[in-house]
Amino acid sequence: MKKIILIAYFSRAGENYMRGKIVNLEHGNTEIAAGTIARLTGAPVFRIVPMNEYPEKYKECTEAAQKELMDRAAPQIREYPDNDDYDTLILGYPCWWGTMPMPVWTFLRNTDLSGKKILPFCTNEGSGLGSSIDDLKRLCPGAEIRSGLSILGADVKDSEPAIREWLHAENII
Repeated sequence: MKKIILIAYFSRAGENYMRGKIVNLEHGNTEIAAGTIARLTGAPVFRIVPMNEYPEKYKECTEAAQKELMDRAAPQIREYPDNDDYDTLILGYPCWWGTMPMPVWTFLRNTDLSGKKILPFCTNEGSGLGSSIDDLKRLCPGAEIRSGLSILGADVKDSEPAIREWLHAENII
C-alpha cells in the first residue's frame, strides 16, 4: 500500500541562537530541514504560519514564545491543509522553551489526526526534542506518534545523512 505523506512545519527566520551567539537567518532551520525531507520523499509541504508573526529580534521572540507557553495561548494560524488524505504527517518545529511553539499546538488542536502516523522532527541548539513527544501524545491521542528526530540548528545544512537514516528507519524512503 502506498503511503500518502504530508510534511507540515513551523519555522522562523530572522535572529536565531546558534553555537552560542545570535545570527540572522534568511531561512529558519526547520524550513531547511523540511526542504530536505521534501526533496528525499517527494511529499508536499505545508507551512504553519501564525496570523501574527513573531518579533524578528531573538530576545523579543523568546519572550513572546515563553509568554504564549505559560498562558497556554492558542495563536491563530493563517490556514490549514486543503485535505486530510495523508496517512503520515511529518511534523517539524523548533524546540522553544522545551517543546513545540504554540502555533504548532494550534495546528494540532484543530486537525483531526486520528488513525494517522506522526513523525516529529525538531531543530534546536542542544535541548533535543524536549517534552514535545509527550505533548504530541497528549494532543493527538488517536494518532501513532513515531520516533522523533532532533537536528542541531547549527548543523541543519549538513543533516541530510541523519534525515535519510531516520526516514529509512521509519520506512518512508
